[in-house]
Amino acid sequence: MHPTDTAAGQAAAPRYNMYGFIHKALRAFMGDTLTRIGRMDPDDAVDLEGGLDQLRELLDLCRRHLEHENRFVHPALEARAPGSSALVAAEHVHHEADIDALDELADALVLAPAGAARAAAAHRLYRQLAVFVGINFEHMDYEESEHNAALWTHYSDAELLGIEAELHAALSPPERAQGLRLMLRALDHAERLRLLGGMRAHAPAPAFEGALALARSLLAERDWQKLERALQPVAAAA
Repeated sequence: MHPTDTAAGQAAAPRYNMYGFIHKALRAFMGDTLTRIGRMDPDDAVDLEGGLDQLRELLDLCRRHLEHENRFVHPALEARAPGSSALVAAEHVHHEADIDALDELADALVLAPAGAARAAAAHRLYRQLAVFVGINFEHMDYEESEHNAALWTHYSDAELLGIEAELHAALSPPERAQGLRLMLRALDHAERLRLLGGMRAHAPAPAFEGALALARSLLAERDWQKLERALQPVAAAA
């Protein structure tokens, strides 16, 4: 057996995971939104507006995430592993309906009279959002295990990067900015280095500098200093 076929060899050279960074960002945003809705005071107009604004941002992001996977990832799976995306594609249809239902619950909360009725509407929204988050956590784990297994069998890492590049090219500037903001907050140190290292190598210099400024504004001071130190050799070698 060749050394690269062993478990140790596989661990030393992991395959490219298209889902990894964006799913980590989605999990963090879902968890934060669920927590915010759970602690929201429905009779405080400012608290209610802020919580529902964040919820609607999450729901809009989830809609677009489904669209991107349907448009770019599922066709790639079906091209070389027919039938491999069928289960998740069906789940996406249910997720779209779940997103619409959460939107309707948010509208109902806004229209509910203050007091017991509004508190009950807020609790219904919170519980339904919790169910939605739980389902999506399992859904994303399936994609990262089963879909990645199919992609890694039938595509090289260079081909996967090409598919991801096509997806990124289809994003609007606000979509790219939102994704970067959420990922920088959610990723660990090594992942941030990979993300920013890729931007340093392939994105225009102003885009990379903008990403650094965004990281500086989002990260805790210790995390930023660690990231800045780690990026210095990259900058010095340029």
